[in-house]
Amino acid sequence: MEAVIYICHGSRVKESKTESFELIDKVKRKVDVPIQEACFLELQEPDIPQTINKVVEQGATKITILPVLLLTAGHAKADIPEIINKKVMKYPEIDFHYGRPIDVDGKMIEAVKDHIQNVTEHVENYDIVFVGRGSSDPQALEDTETIVSMLRKEYPSNLIEKCFLAASQPKFEPFLAEKINEQKKSVLIVPYLLFTGLLIKGIKQYIDQFSLETGQEILLSEYLGHHENIVTVLKERVEEAREESKFIATVD
Repeated sequence: MEAVIYICHGSRVKESKTESFELIDKVKRKVDVPIQEACFLELQEPDIPQTINKVVEQGATKITILPVLLLTAGHAKADIPEIINKKVMKYPEIDFHYGRPIDVDGKMIEAVKDHIQNVTEHVENYDIVFVGRGSSDPQALEDTETIVSMLRKEYPSNLIEKCFLAASQPKFEPFLAEKINEQKKSVLIVPYLLFTGLLIKGIKQYIDQFSLETGQEILLSEYLGHHENIVTVLKERVEEAREESKFIATVD
């Protein structure tokens, strides 16, 4: 019997867990696999080991594990594989397959465009500030730049710049403060995040502190998880992973 496990990052914000399950439920309806479960890498339950044990108890003999993450960085490259590796050694009779995160995908750009259009019909009036989570992983930063470059092609008349909430430069708060206080710009902020959480709440709280000039605006587009394209991309990642070579355990 076949199973799929979807691994979301996890958040201290309860609403994020609800949103995660709602998104995964939509994906489940498009994936023809009898056993499908969602879990979290950290901060929320159930965790990954519990969920692997659960699907094994339900009779799974092939398990596809999908990281529901926007970019490939340390979690996808090291943290999750380390957990899977232990379970592969515990259950050598089971075929484990490991998928890739969302990564760079044109459907994500379409989702961003839809969210932008939902907040203004006059995008030409704003500088666009693309806000990523941030990472110390070079591949994640390179992929972020690729995504921003794709977005620039969609809005060639706009100044589009990126900044980050953590681990990378430039940092969101001083970057936005200069835009608003020094340059006196109107900006449209695009949070490249899947779900609500402390980061989204922090963005909203920070925006609220500014005293704007007459005619100056700060707009905030929706984060990504509610868009149907996310469901489509995750379904595609599941199908890819199911056909990939199985995960082979490594012994230190």
